[in-house]
Amino acid sequence: MRWPCAPAPDENWEDEMEISLKGMLAGLLLTTALSVGGTFAANAGDNEIVIGAPISLTGPLAGDGKEQKWAYEQAVADINKAGGVTVGGKKLPIRLVIADDESSEGKVASALENLIKVQKVDALLSTHSGPMNIAGAIVAEKYKKFYMITTAFPFEWQPLKLKYSALFFFHPGPGAEVPFEIWDKLPANEKPQHPALVSEDSPDGKGFGGAFEAAAKKYGYSFAVDDPWAIGATDYSALITKLKAANVDAMLVFGSPADTVTLLRQMKELGFSVPYFHGWKGTWTGEFHEALGPDSDYIMTDGFWSASYPYKGAKELGDRYEAEFKKDSVTVGAFYANAQVLAQAIEKAGSTDASAIHDAIFGQEFKDTVVGDLKFDQTGFALIPSVATQWWQGKHQLIYPDGNWTYKPAPAWDKR
Repeated sequence: MRWPCAPAPDENWEDEMEISLKGMLAGLLLTTALSVGGTFAANAGDNEIVIGAPISLTGPLAGDGKEQKWAYEQAVADINKAGGVTVGGKKLPIRLVIADDESSEGKVASALENLIKVQKVDALLSTHSGPMNIAGAIVAEKYKKFYMITTAFPFEWQPLKLKYSALFFFHPGPGAEVPFEIWDKLPANEKPQHPALVSEDSPDGKGFGGAFEAAAKKYGYSFAVDDPWAIGATDYSALITKLKAANVDAMLVFGSPADTVTLLRQMKELGFSVPYFHGWKGTWTGEFHEALGPDSDYIMTDGFWSASYPYKGAKELGDRYEAEFKKDSVTVGAFYANAQVLAQAIEKAGSTDASAIHDAIFGQEFKDTVVGDLKFDQTGFALIPSVATQWWQGKHQLIYPDGNWTYKPAPAWDKR
């Protein structure tokens, strides 16, 4: 299923983001320039193709990184099992090399430099989260190594006009409309009357916050509370008191798993619940469910993929993940597809040269990935839909798009 790319939700918001991103670009290029003595040729070796990946193995995004690492490893194993990648008339296996970026924007650059300068990788797969992927893409651009990205918003990446990276992900415009699409289909007595927006104080949070505000206006809603959310705080009682005073009955929450778990635990302690709690970034991981146990029931999540998609290999990948970890995932398909695209692009290009990979992706279509057919525009961006699921007894139940699960409003904590 293909979803149209919506226009930017807020012009001023995108201008501010572009200024911020240009500042990041200048700083990172200066830092990288001081350490680069020259560029490296990007040609596959005689016996293998070496693909590097900075992944959050430690730090606050380690839960995300665990799923990403598994997906990349599965994709590489499957590609190699099928014979590898044809370059220069030879079938070559892929060797995956991983470096820990420690869930830190500042450590992504050093992780990539290690992969490029020490490990001598031919091309790169991305880490996770927008700001970290932008940092990685900028370093890859300097070294002329192609960096294949998923999980960054186009408003963060497109203004930089980078040549040696491509991106597929959902756009915050359509992504932010998902809860309103769900609300439109609810019975009148279940439609929120006093929704709140709680979005972390970060570039991603500000970007998604602007998209939510535009979507609310489009669908005829206004937010009873719309405040930036302090990252890493330990006491959210003032926020919860404000939400209670405003009679909030639905919350759209953008924040990390750790912060979202803390918020929900304190909401329970203070006896405050809402029928509709929808989280982005922080609610989809298995670690979120493990931290809250049964209290994760009824929580809505975002996601980038579903094993119930009708695409080639999607169900098999989901079954494989569940068999190994005894839980499901709404992300591993996107990461798996990231490796699929890079491998296919190298084969189309007949080379690991970054310019050749660019030409093989930009303006081209990749069919039969586990996220469906991906059509990259001339900027190197391809759109996928955001999904919405609801936690129920330890599983993600797909609601949007085209899910077969009926949304369950959450009762008060003492009624569960």
